[in-house]
Amino acid sequence: MTAEDTTEIAAEAARLWGAVATPELIVARENIVYRMELSRGRRAALRLHRVGYQSRKAIEAELLWTGALAARGFPTPGPVPLPGGKVTAEVGGRIVSATEWIAGEPVGCAALPLGGSRAEQADLHRDIGRLIARLHSLTDGLDLSPTLPRPRWDAEGLLGATPLWGAFWRHPGLDSEASALLHRLRASLHERLARGDGFAADFGLIHADVLRENLLAADGTLSLIDFDDSGYGYRIYDLGTALVQSLEETTLPDLARALLEGYNGERGQALVFTEDDLRIGVLLRALASCGWIQSRAAPDDPRQRLYVARAVRLAGLVERGLPGWT
Repeated sequence: MTAEDTTEIAAEAARLWGAVATPELIVARENIVYRMELSRGRRAALRLHRVGYQSRKAIEAELLWTGALAARGFPTPGPVPLPGGKVTAEVGGRIVSATEWIAGEPVGCAALPLGGSRAEQADLHRDIGRLIARLHSLTDGLDLSPTLPRPRWDAEGLLGATPLWGAFWRHPGLDSEASALLHRLRASLHERLARGDGFAADFGLIHADVLRENLLAADGTLSLIDFDDSGYGYRIYDLGTALVQSLEETTLPDLARALLEGYNGERGQALVFTEDDLRIGVLLRALASCGWIQSRAAPDDPRQRLYVARAVRLAGLVERGLPGWT
């Protein structure tokens, strides 16, 4: 589908929401997002959902959850319903939805080093930990039964025969030794997660994509956007995802400690995540991303090598039981 095709779909969808101007393209990634100008100066984010990724029911379940969070003061965009009350529509063969507009700038970008001083970076990660803890605690207090039709980031979804994001151990960039390492780790981690004890006991709805680009900062406040990958999973996976882009930062040990301090201090529960738990969370995300990149980027994309290298490096540390991150 060409850019012109999606522009036409966006314009038609915007009319359904009563937009007063042509929607403006903001980002074209998994979903294509436009900014819509509605009446009385109100803004909304118009999403053209990736074809074949989430079903319409799953998208509506996502919006049910984020709407409930926003109604209780969590800094995330709730849905903007159509005039008839529905929260999704189908236009030009694509599912479309709209959410409230959240002002702010991403706290960073995957391709660039993290900005700010050492102390500022640690403070940011402490705040991210608190934000993730609020998300989990608020969610546990919601009545969202029956189970929402969302992906399951469990032992099977992450490490089973057909993981949600692809068979990472079959990445063509792996040599035989690295492939064997990931095979071994996959088996031992699957057994550990399936037991459901330790950090794996904390299981529930998670965002599943707490990357820098999905954390917006404005006036000293963080907001969390893009719940497209959200589902049921291990809470440590959200923390691991929040740290996975920082594995090359010289301040990584400080960032890891600050993230855990923020999360454990805000969550206030008997189960406290440790740095070893966090390393597993980061490894799980690194493995998932190694599977994801195979079908999302060209073979010569530099991220192919990067994702393979970090997955193998972390897997080696975990298998050997070495402390730290290098």
